[in-house]
Amino acid sequence: MPFSVMSSPASFEAKERVKQATDIVELVGSYLPLRREGRLYKAICPWHDDTRPSLQVNPERQSFRCWVCAIGGDVFEFIMKRESVDFPQAMALLAERAGIELTPRQGGSGQGKNEKQAMYQAMAWAEEQFHRCLLTDPAAEPARQYLQDRGITEESIRRYHIGYSPDEWQWLLDRAAKTPHTPAVLEQVGLAIVSQKNGRRFDRFKGRVLFSIRDEQGRPIANGGRILPGNTDERAAKYVNSPETPLFSKSNQLYGLDLAKDAITKSRKAVVMEGYTDCVIAAQCGVSNALAVLGTALGERHVRLLSRFADQIILVLDGDDAGQRRTNDILELFIAANLDLRVATLPDGLDPCDFLLQRGAEAFEQMLAGAVDAFEHKLLTLTRGVDPASGSHAAAAALEEMLRLLARGPAQAARGTDQQILINQLLGRLARSFHVSEELLRERVVTERRRGRRPAPSASPEKTERKLPEPWEAALLEILLCEPEAVGRAHESINPEELTDENCRRIYTRCCELSSAGILPSFDRLMLEFDDAAIKSLLVELDERGQERAAEGIDLAAQLPDVLQSLSQRRQKRTEGAAVAALKGKRLDEQQEQQHLEQLLRVMQTRHRTSKPMDG
Repeated sequence: MPFSVMSSPASFEAKERVKQATDIVELVGSYLPLRREGRLYKAICPWHDDTRPSLQVNPERQSFRCWVCAIGGDVFEFIMKRESVDFPQAMALLAERAGIELTPRQGGSGQGKNEKQAMYQAMAWAEEQFHRCLLTDPAAEPARQYLQDRGITEESIRRYHIGYSPDEWQWLLDRAAKTPHTPAVLEQVGLAIVSQKNGRRFDRFKGRVLFSIRDEQGRPIANGGRILPGNTDERAAKYVNSPETPLFSKSNQLYGLDLAKDAITKSRKAVVMEGYTDCVIAAQCGVSNALAVLGTALGERHVRLLSRFADQIILVLDGDDAGQRRTNDILELFIAANLDLRVATLPDGLDPCDFLLQRGAEAFEQMLAGAVDAFEHKLLTLTRGVDPASGSHAAAAALEEMLRLLARGPAQAARGTDQQILINQLLGRLARSFHVSEELLRERVVTERRRGRRPAPSASPEKTERKLPEPWEAALLEILLCEPEAVGRAHESINPEELTDENCRRIYTRCCELSSAGILPSFDRLMLEFDDAAIKSLLVELDERGQERAAEGIDLAAQLPDVLQSLSQRRQKRTEGAAVAALKGKRLDEQQEQQHLEQLLRVMQTRHRTSKPMDG
């Protein structure tokens, strides 16, 4: 099967730089609780229903492996599996994490890099057009009045780059006509949309106040649009947000993070609102660590992003019914996340903007100080007007709901881990509140899980059966991974095409190519040569096996002749089998039959000479 001979120098150099800048123990530890056992670290595997740590992290080889899932690899493979991304995306994520800027040559095709750069430039240009329009254009006077009525100052307008898109079908498209920003690019980043009636493009955000959404680096990537009160178009939606684009995913971004992250890092606390104006007003009132979700609920990716800066997240829910309906999802996040997630509920149906303007920053800070953790918040919601210790039907129903939520949480964690400690604490709190045995509650959670009510982890891939390579092929690669200097000797006797397992053949071929080029085909080098997940996993498996055998005092290099002898015998068997099959398969004329008999005789004589003499 044809494939690239070797990684290009630029591609290999980039991968090597990113890998060297990323410690796999620190990386895996940022996702999963790790504990040290000898030379390895272990964790609960996130890809199967693990009850004791099956995921091993090897700091010496900078690799990981779960022997139950048959999944393994290096830092790139871990990110690919954990974040459900392909190799280029994993490369980009790790490069960003390490502060390494990838050039177009390193990060992939130059064309793709240039296309993305064009998108960023188009978004920055559009943000400037909308912002300048709001500040200076007479047509934006209703928008300026609306923001003033909401209590937003001009200083905040400038700080958050708030803008306005005039109530015209092609205002932005017309202005872009004299720029490098093509209609196709404006459509790609969500600024323009194609009419289903006539196929013409028009501005997505016509007649709206625009809240510019920026990424962590402060680059404009999307917009949130609010139609002005009094708009006569009854079909127009009140809010219109940017669609998912190559630059923007609402599940991965938070409004105002670029401005709030320094304050969050300093205080180790993040205050999450549900609206753009809530965030702006909060910051305006001195809550500098405020940000907002983008038309969606706070999710796992948001929590993971914030955990880089904060130890505590306070989610401020509106006091209306919609705010209260999100408590289940919040509780599941609380159980899964290794940080303090608290909930503050505003009174009297107020949103944060109205609360701050009516009652002031001091009252808001007091409300934040009284925020309870997500577990307590859910418990209070379920038992409002009910005595948990009464044993009533309502109390029993509330307890059952809490147990079901715990059962839908992550798979049981290992003893001593932060997550298991948390689960034990939550069960203890339920036992005290409802006056029920903690052991009984623990059994009920186990029963709920066994009934299958807990959904499988979304990131869990189904385990696929993998055909195991021939023993001699696996043995050959184990030897070469531990003794890469032996590749030259092996190549003299073994042609890559003789390996029947495709992945083994690809690994061996690359070993031979590197060796012929004067490059030592070490384990670290091979892990950088391949981006294929199955090959990386096989490399880790073979390397670990070889390392274990070497640790037992087995001289792997000395076993190479045995492997070569085994291959020689396999060749002879194949030749003999072919001769016999030819004799049995069809009637042959005397000349053909004589040729096959002579060939079979030569094979038998060769086997006799190479066989060891037997006693007796």
